[in-house]
Amino acid sequence: MSEPAIAGWAVLMSAWLAWAYPFIFLAPHVQKRPSITLAGPTRAGLVLECLGIFVAFACRSQGGEPVSWWRLAGTVVCGAIAAVLAWTAVRHLGRQFRVNAGLYEDHELVTTGPYAIVRHPIYASLLAILASTLFLLTPWTWAVLSLALFIAGTEIRVGAEDGLLASRFGAAFAEYKSRVKAYIPLVR
Repeated sequence: MSEPAIAGWAVLMSAWLAWAYPFIFLAPHVQKRPSITLAGPTRAGLVLECLGIFVAFACRSQGGEPVSWWRLAGTVVCGAIAAVLAWTAVRHLGRQFRVNAGLYEDHELVTTGPYAIVRHPIYASLLAILASTLFLLTPWTWAVLSLALFIAGTEIRVGAEDGLLASRFGAAFAEYKSRVKAYIPLVR
């Protein structure tokens, strides 16, 4: 493996570690509070998202060709965005953090920090870390499939979470949803 390729992998793995850290070490994982959970849609969406990420890593370009500067730059920029979104989303979500779509009995509607930019910054961060991977490793033909699988899974999860939030917060959530995009600023 060439030096630029090794440097690219080092940048990518550093980005993945910086992205994953808050979910592993800062997010509250065991909470003994009454809640409503929609595990089915969450798991279905998560499977599709994971398949998209798998395609990004498994269907990568063959080694030997040098990493172009713009691909490495895309990896760095998207990796940095992913890490910042992950850290700030976990911090602002606090006790509301959950892996499965659901609401705690005392759930609050979080609209500060990255939640003022997108309603689902954790999904935005995951999309950014996937884009970071796609820039460095994946040929564009496979990148399209990877993104399609990921977005399909994310749409399932967003739909489940938005439905729960609308059922609990009614008009407040409707107003929030009308002014803040789901997970891609200015687009969705």
